[in-house]
Amino acid sequence: MPNSYEDRILRVLGYIHDNPAGDLSLDTLADVAAMSRFHWHRVFRAMTGETCAQAVRRIRLHRGSIWLVQSNRTMDQVATDCGYPNTASFARAFAEFFGQRPAAFRKAGRLLPPVSDHKPGDFRMYPVTIRNEPDRRLATQHHVGPYYKIGKVFESLVAICTSRNLWPQIGGFIGIYCDNPDVVPEEELNSHAGIIWLGDDIPDGLTEYKLSGGKTAVMTYKGPYAGLAEAYKSLFGDWLPNSGEEPADLPCYELSLNSPRDTAPEDLLTEICLPLK
Repeated sequence: MPNSYEDRILRVLGYIHDNPAGDLSLDTLADVAAMSRFHWHRVFRAMTGETCAQAVRRIRLHRGSIWLVQSNRTMDQVATDCGYPNTASFARAFAEFFGQRPAAFRKAGRLLPPVSDHKPGDFRMYPVTIRNEPDRRLATQHHVGPYYKIGKVFESLVAICTSRNLWPQIGGFIGIYCDNPDVVPEEELNSHAGIIWLGDDIPDGLTEYKLSGGKTAVMTYKGPYAGLAEAYKSLFGDWLPNSGEEPADLPCYELSLNSPRDTAPEDLLTEICLPLK
């Protein structure tokens, strides 16, 4: 069964994800954890590998990068919604973390026009290979809501794996995205954050998910998670129509090849997997 320290880590990580614009001071997070300020800081760092301040900064700026590229929020709105007192302080923190000022990052993300307005050259090119994927047994947590918020669930999985020392039984992380975000309302999107489970019994609190393998188109995307939406548009709007392949009636999934906890945003590697007939 989950121990009290695991519960505290999960509460705090969930609180950060749910309140990016709120008071995320060490005192507040210690209160959420129901521990003294001094001891909570030491426990959090020992169990996650980050200080509370580092986790808050990472989660806020990753959320801001998504909003910059995938929403029409103004720069002031993004800064406020990420919990920064003004645009200048947000811009400084963002540039230090992502290596680009927010305006340049948004421009580089290049929000694409509606599908009816697409012209040749609108799509960025990403490498795609076809390979035979194995069947996989996953241990998952279900998420309902915007896909960009699934990071909260993955944070929970990492905390569980660390507190229970499950890492020797894990073969990687997978996100499964069951609905089309162009059709299903954002708040109703279904997804699963999962670990490839190599052990016997599925850990308490997680659900078994059997991911079918087979012929699969695999697009390799390198860069911040904010750019994944554009990569999907390239996969479905450019590669698939020109490939001669037919998609299977199965959801797409993503294999994370490294982690934002210890990898710079521009070096993050994600494989977008599209099952084929």
